[in-house]
Amino acid sequence: MIKYTFLLFFLILLGCSKRSELIIKKLDSLSGIEQPNQIANNIEVVFVDSNFTKAILKSKQARIYNKTNTTYLDSSVSVEFLSKISQKRMSILTSDSAKIDDITKDMTAMGNVIVNSDSSGIRLETNILQWNNSRQKIYSNEFVRITTKNEFISGYGFESNPDLSNYKILKVSGIQTKR
Repeated sequence: MIKYTFLLFFLILLGCSKRSELIIKKLDSLSGIEQPNQIANNIEVVFVDSNFTKAILKSKQARIYNKTNTTYLDSSVSVEFLSKISQKRMSILTSDSAKIDDITKDMTAMGNVIVNSDSSGIRLETNILQWNNSRQKIYSNEFVRITTKNEFISGYGFESNPDLSNYKILKVSGIQTKR
C-alpha cells in the first residue's frame, strides 16, 4: 500500500510539473515576446583562431536567444581587431548595439558605428555596418563617411578589411580635400 501511495504521489507531482510547464509555455506564446535564455552584463568575448586572438568584443549587456541562435548586444559595443602577426590592435569598432548570428559569427553593428584604424589613421562612420566572418570583411549598404589624413569621402555602399587598409566605396557622393 505504501508503494502505491508513493507512486500515486509521484505521478501527481509529475503531472502538476508538466501542466505548469505547459501553462508557462502557453502564456509566453500568447504574449508574443520571446524571453532570452541568458542575460549577461559587462561581457568580454575573445575570438581565437588556431593559436592567435583575432578580436575582443565588449558590451555592457548581452541577451542570448538559443531558439534563434542570436545574441543581441544592447549597449556600448566595441570590437578590437588584432593583427595575426603582431597581436597588436589594428582597429576598433564601436556602436550603440549589435546583433550576432551565433552559428556563422556574422555581426550587424547599429547606431553611431565608428571604425578607427590604428595603423592608417582612417576613420569610418555609418549607421549600420556588417561583419562577414567567413570572408573577414566589414561592409555596409548605407551612407558612409571616411576620413583620411588628406580628405573626407562620402558615399553609399562600402566594403573593407577590418583595418581599413583596403576599402572601397561603391557609389561615391563626395570628396573634400582637407586644408
